[in-house]
Amino acid sequence: MLTSIRSISAATLLAGAAFVATPALAADEAAGDSLDTNVVNVDISAIDTADSQQTALDTGKIEITRVAQPVAEDTASYAGEESPISISGNVALTTDYRFRGVSLSGGDPAIQGGLDVALPAGFYVGTWSSSIDGGVYGSQELDLYAGWGTDLAEGVSFDAGLLYYVYPNGVSGVDLDYWEPYASITGTIGPVEAKVGLAYAWKQDSLGNDDNIYVYTDLSTSVPGTPLSLSAHLGYTDGVLAPPFLAGTSDMTGFDYSIGASMTVFGPLSLSVSYIGVDGPSIDGFTDDTVVATLSAEF
Repeated sequence: MLTSIRSISAATLLAGAAFVATPALAADEAAGDSLDTNVVNVDISAIDTADSQQTALDTGKIEITRVAQPVAEDTASYAGEESPISISGNVALTTDYRFRGVSLSGGDPAIQGGLDVALPAGFYVGTWSSSIDGGVYGSQELDLYAGWGTDLAEGVSFDAGLLYYVYPNGVSGVDLDYWEPYASITGTIGPVEAKVGLAYAWKQDSLGNDDNIYVYTDLSTSVPGTPLSLSAHLGYTDGVLAPPFLAGTSDMTGFDYSIGASMTVFGPLSLSVSYIGVDGPSIDGFTDDTVVATLSAEF
């Protein structure tokens, strides 16, 4: 049995800035009582002037007070500077691990989690994993990915990267892992966020020396005045990972689709419910239409 590929999109950038602290000058002698000060007395009694109006300065003195403002070393180096790297994570418990409409957990619940690291200039790396019921693929799927994202225009963003799917406890001696590049564009149409994307796995031993292309679109919107969000998904596969082909037919093309709703329970915890279906034969716990509930948290 062939397994899933998981597109990840995301990208964030935090820029840092340094500052320079400069000592201040003050002429207020009283303010120097509680600070370290250096006093410079300049005697101008020897200054000769032909102007009779300047004779009053002949015996005067100018007192300049330099106020030293001590700055902590770590403050001077880092104050006002934000880290260019940020880390986020997620965990989830789902009633069925479905990706592109096909169950990889045998119709049973799955535990999932991931970690993302946002780097400077829009680059990112991350990992995501799920328990599976994959036969020769073992009991775990581990996805490793790296990519880059940027804004193309106001409200329009682009993301591209490379995923590597690993099955750490699959049958030894069998080539199971494979690569898949991906790209997507996300924008807004009124209150709706729309995303279109594609992923392509070139011919690899783990895919039976065949390739696979997947194109999809996602739509999502929030319900005003509520914590509820609605979503819809439509995908099309052409290749060895098509649902009908995985179900045992010779058809290497097929659609998958879903509609769903999600809401924040409290804090970082959210709950989602989706109806998921695919083209091709309906195999219980594999390619049958189903309702999936997921409890997840982000941190």
